[in-house]
Parts: sequence; C-alpha cells; structure tokens
Amino acid sequence: MSRIRTPICDGLGIDYPIFGFSHEPDVVVAIAQAGGFPVLGLGRDAPEQIPAIVTEVERRLDGLPYGIDLMLPSNVPPQADLADLREALPKEHVAFVESLRESFGIKPPSKPSFFTSQARSEALFEAQIDAVLNSNARAIATAIGLRSALIQEAKRRDKLTISLVGSVKHARKALSMGVDVLVAQGYDAGGHTGSVGTMSLLPQIIAVAEGKPVLAAGGIATGAQILGCIGMGAEGAWLGTLWMAARENHTPKSLLNRLIASASEDTVISRAHSGKPCRVVRSDWIDAWAADAAPDPLGMPFQQVLTGDVFASIHEHDDARLIYEAAGQSVFGIEDETCVADQMHKLVHDMNSAWTRVRSLSDD
Repeated sequence: MSRIRTPICDGLGIDYPIFGFSHEPDVVVAIAQAGGFPVLGLGRDAPEQIPAIVTEVERRLDGLPYGIDLMLPSNVPPQADLADLREALPKEHVAFVESLRESFGIKPPSKPSFFTSQARSEALFEAQIDAVLNSNARAIATAIGLRSALIQEAKRRDKLTISLVGSVKHARKALSMGVDVLVAQGYDAGGHTGSVGTMSLLPQIIAVAEGKPVLAAGGIATGAQILGCIGMGAEGAWLGTLWMAARENHTPKSLLNRLIASASEDTVISRAHSGKPCRVVRSDWIDAWAADAAPDPLGMPFQQVLTGDVFASIHEHDDARLIYEAAGQSVFGIEDETCVADQMHKLVHDMNSAWTRVRSLSDD
C-alpha cells in the first residue's frame, strides 16, 4: 500500500494517485483492480459502438470508479461525409500518399475501423458526448477542446469534469467553464500536446487553478516522478504511454518492439497523424512526412481522411517498418512486455522508496 494519498484519492475512492489513460478496455479494468483511476479513451470509437463498450467495461469493473476521455477539437466541419471529404483532398497530397503506398508496399486494410469509416466533425462529437453522458463513468475528461454544454451536463449528472491543458491560457478557459480538475499536460506527453514541458507547466497551472485539483501529465514513467509532481502541488499523475507495454493492451508485436527499443529522443511531434501537433514514436512513415519533398500535412480532419487507411493497415498487418502510435517521452520506462498489476506495483513501490529517500534528507 502506498504511503502517499492525496484528497482526490479519497474523493474518487481509489488507493493510489495514479490515473491511467488507455483506449483498451482490458487495461482500464486492470488499472481499476490495481487501485488506480482508469480513464477509457473513446475518441477513436464510433458513437453507435460506445454503449456496448461501456456496458461491458462497467460489468467487469463491478462498481469500481473510472472515467471516460473524449477528443473534441474545434475548427472541424459541422458534418463530415467521407466521400465528399475525399473528393476535396488536394491532388498533390493524394499523389504523395499514393507514392508512399507504392514504395512501402502498403496493403489495404481488410476490415473497417474508426480511421477508415469516420471523420471528425461536430455531429460526431455530439453523438459521442450523448453516448458517454449516459454511462456510469465517475468522470468525463476532454483531451482537446472544451464544450461548455458537456461540462454543465456532466456536472448535473454528478460526474467530475477533467480538462487536459497545455498552457495557462487553456487552463483559465477551462476554469471559466467550471471544470473540476485540470491535467497539466506537458510537451513531453504522447498524443496531441503543446509547447511547454511538464516541469515548467505544472507549477503555472497549479498557480492559476484556484485551489482545484491539478494532475501532472507528460513524460511520467516512474513512481519517483509521481512523488515529485505531488511535491510540487499536484494531487496525482496521469500516465498513458506506459500501459502500451502491458499484455492487456494487446499491442501489435512490431509496435511493442519499437517502443521497447525507443528512447525519449525517438518520439517526435508531427502533424502527419491527425493534422494537429501530436507526439508519436518515430517510424519510416512519420519520417517520410518530415522529408523535404513531402507536402505539409493537411489540417484536421483532412489528414486522417487522407491517411486513415494507412494507419489502419500498418496496425492490422503489424508492419514493422511503418508502425507508429501516439507515445510520450516516458517511453524510456518501457523495457519489456509486462502487465498492469506489475506496472502499478512498481510505480507504488518506487513512489514509497522516493518518499523514504526524501525523508532521510530531512532534519526532523
């Protein structure tokens, strides 16, 4: 058991101040069973699929608390018809992707996925929001974008509202809308991220949080880091990349090998995935978009419309040369395949050991 508890642990009924984000239901269930607070990412799921996913997760959790995370960026079209969006793609970009398909020998995906059947739009977001509000999730988090109506309705349903922020400006906007918890997500983080590192961002967000809980995110892979963030004033840490090493994540073998072999420097911020700055682990596909001859990636949602079938294909076929995923600089903590229970045990043990070291330095 951890010696370190913060008020948010008691408020949520969890053992440890460890928040684990994952798209994989098996990871979410395992984090909850190990005493953390799991957050299920549903931004990559079609609205009509969400109720069944949630029902099964809640059955397995058997009352343990969890949260749901959505991605709600602005500046997307009100509606998104894939055929129309594909027709509107610039010919230069279509030709470039075709040349990559040919040179890399990319096979078409054999089954549909979110990346081949959906495009981000306000209509999609509204349908996803309706689906998650009907869940029993204790918290609703937004990774990108804020929706005042979502925040107010979630609060009305007694759900905690969480916003991931990458700047003081975004934190103030979230607070003005009534968000309950801020996650200071630094430049180190995997996925869509800002330009300020976690260690610099965290104290700034705490300073403007008006006493509301703040979690730290970005580059965190050890219990000592979690304790350090708590020492700075955070009430816990939000981890995402680390869980991709767990068997429960069902990570494609080639991607797992890439993560194990990667150092922090092997993650880069690229717009090639979604059209927005996104930290990913490098692969030949990501490098191809950084070449001098490559066109600038399109904005969201057009970049996904352009390349979504490639992302689906390289994961389906476990393409060792091209496969990539959103991953933070905390990839240094991935040394081998493991399981969530062992990861949580290691994080808690390391947090306790760090606390012992700190106390040994005290004059008291």
